Amino acid sequence: MIRRLYEWILALAAKPSAPWALGAVSFAESSFFPVPPDAMLVPMAVSRPDRVWFYATIATVASVLGGLFGYAIGALLFDSVGAWLFKIYGLADKAETFQQSYATYGHWVILLKGLTPIPYKLVTITSGFAHYSLFWFTVLSVITRGARFFLLAGLLGRYGVGIRAVLDRHLNVVAGLFAVVIILGFVAFKVLL
Repeated sequence: MIRRLYEWILALAAKPSAPWALGAVSFAESSFFPVPPDAMLVPMAVSRPDRVWFYATIATVASVLGGLFGYAIGALLFDSVGAWLFKIYGLADKAETFQQSYATYGHWVILLKGLTPIPYKLVTITSGFAHYSLFWFTVLSVITRGARFFLLAGLLGRYGVGIRAVLDRHLNVVAGLFAVVIILGFVAFKVLL
């Protein structure tokens, strides 16, 4: 199943709809979807290394726009949609603690957690819930998400051929490690609150 998904993403990279798919996943991941865009960005970039910077730009812009949607969920809909998402992720009892940390560490929370495997959607929703400055939220999101995707693009652009060989031979192991990183991100988010 993982192999078929990987091959589907590689085939998608050759289609005109590839950037739209990456943009949709990047947008959704920053506001409600659990799978990071890296799952699409990496196979697409190793399949089309000539487009790696274009893909990083799409992931960054869509992620920031999705982050603004997540911010709106937190600011306008926390009592319904936002609280439901926090409950799904098992963090309902920690939203207040996280909100209070914004008073002192808001800039650092966004910058650091935007670079890590900690689910960015939780940062975006809580930023809205905490009524963090929308201006600073947007600026910091551009910085942190841009750094994440452009750093990944740089690595993929430089080592993409080798990375593709590893993915082709050891896809299940890489997918398993990727899943572990996502799970550890959720665990770290809960511990760090």
